[in-house]
Amino acid sequence: MPALFRRAAGYQGDPLNLPVASVDDSLPFYQQCLGFRIVERRATPVKTAILERDSVRIGLVENGGDPTQDGSFFEVASVDTVFEELKGKGLEVSAPEIQRSARGAIRAFFVVAPDGLCFMLGEPVPTPAPPGTTV
Repeated sequence: MPALFRRAAGYQGDPLNLPVASVDDSLPFYQQCLGFRIVERRATPVKTAILERDSVRIGLVENGGDPTQDGSFFEVASVDTVFEELKGKGLEVSAPEIQRSARGAIRAFFVVAPDGLCFMLGEPVPTPAPPGTTV
């Protein structure tokens, strides 16, 4: 069963505006490897493809931006399931590790697309209740 994608958060703030040199050249990776499908294409004002997986949307845009400086975080229901799914498709992925930020801890791994965009896929790590509290 494929992994469930819950949300996308673009590194530069907008997962619907991810820069690529060529939308057409980038699409096969997102469709075949990450399991997204095309839901919209536009030619103006710039060439754009909106992709969706499990109601999570990203946009590939020929906007002149540097894809090596952008990407997105994908929150998934099970990092182990998505890790095995992508590894099974032949992608080079490192083992999931705990990543910490001000928002808490997530267990995640990274994938770099052939177009240069970088993606972190992960799930939140439950935080234990403070001592003396009951649930």
